[in-house]
This record gives sequence, structure tokens and C-alpha cells, in this order.
Amino acid sequence: MNAKPLQLGAVLYPGFEMLDYFGPLELFSVLGSSLITIHTVAENTGAVAAAIGSEGAVGPKVVADYSFADAPAFDVLLIPGGSGTLTELENPAMLEFLRLQSERAQWVSSVCTGSALLAKAGLLDGHRATSNKQVFAIASMQSDKVDWVEAARWVEDGKFFTSSGVSAGMDMSLAIIQKLFGEEAAETAASYTEYTWHRDADHDPFANELNVMAKQLGII
Repeated sequence: MNAKPLQLGAVLYPGFEMLDYFGPLELFSVLGSSLITIHTVAENTGAVAAAIGSEGAVGPKVVADYSFADAPAFDVLLIPGGSGTLTELENPAMLEFLRLQSERAQWVSSVCTGSALLAKAGLLDGHRATSNKQVFAIASMQSDKVDWVEAARWVEDGKFFTSSGVSAGMDMSLAIIQKLFGEEAAETAASYTEYTWHRDADHDPFANELNVMAKQLGII
């Protein structure tokens, strides 16, 4: 057990997916401030708009407490997916921030297409990883040096945790909580949030939807 609370940095960018972000953060928040402190961080401080489906950054706004330039080193990093991922894949500031913070962090986690950003930054090379199934190609196209797992609710490899789409981030987060603080802490978080924890990382009920949306969008 850490003497000081772990510092979790939750990354924001325009067009992030809300449940990717707040599902995991709600579960981590149940641990309490004596165990974990949650920080919001974006390229610039201030309001960042969430995605509304595939319409882009037109949703409610969340305030980033830190910018990439002044953010402290985080123990745990959380990167959500969302329609804004495509823009961020071409954002050098985002990719460099992920490289810097991942080098310092004990644990790096992504939800949905957040793994595409980690892959584009070169951080998943040589690792197993997964992503949102309907647009899996967005992630897998970023690096052929990643062992992309098409059927997985989430994947743990070294200090990297990557999950499938949206709600899968909650199952992954409970697995991280279990690893860091024990099974009782994870069970308490699931019970508090009235969430049914899917504990089998290899059970992926959406694997049969692989790249369905990617084909519709003409990505592949």
C-alpha cells in the first residue's frame, strides 16, 4: 500500500467519449482521497467539450485543471476514446505528452480508441492491446508492432491496460483497482456504483462486431 495517495491523470481532448472517462473515474473515486487523487488534464486548461456520438465535440464541457505543460507526473494515466481521437492522432502535443507521462507512470490505461493514441505514440510496440471493436481498425492501423487482440474485454500487458469500447473501461478499471488495492476494494467500488463487474478479460461479447462501424465510415 502506498503511503501517499496515487495521483491519477485523466486526459481530456475535444470529442472525448463521456462514459470512457467518467465510468472509470467514478469507480476510482470510490476509493477515497486517502488512496487516490484524480486530476483532469488537457493540452490547455479550461473547458473541453465531450463528444455527442460521432458528431464531434459538441457535448457538455469538462474543466481541465492542468495543461500538458504544467501537469505533474502521474502514477496512473487514463486516456479515453471518442470521435475526437482522429484529430488527436495528428496532434504532436498529445503524442509527446503521452510519451512523457507514460515513461513516469506506474500504470497506463486506455478505453476504447484511446489505445490508438498510445499506439501512434509508439508506446504499445511489443505489447498486447485491444480497442473498441466496431472501429478496431482505427487503433490497429496506428502500429503493426502491437499484438492487437481482437477478442478481449480488456488486455493487461506490463504496465499497460487497454480496454474495448466505452463500458468496457469500467471492467478494466475494476481490474486495476483489484491489482492495486485488492479484491475487496474492487468489489466495494462495484457494489457502491451498483455495477455488475465482468471479471473475465477474455470474454468479449462484442467481438462479432469487429470493424462494423469502421466499414460504414469507410475507414477500411
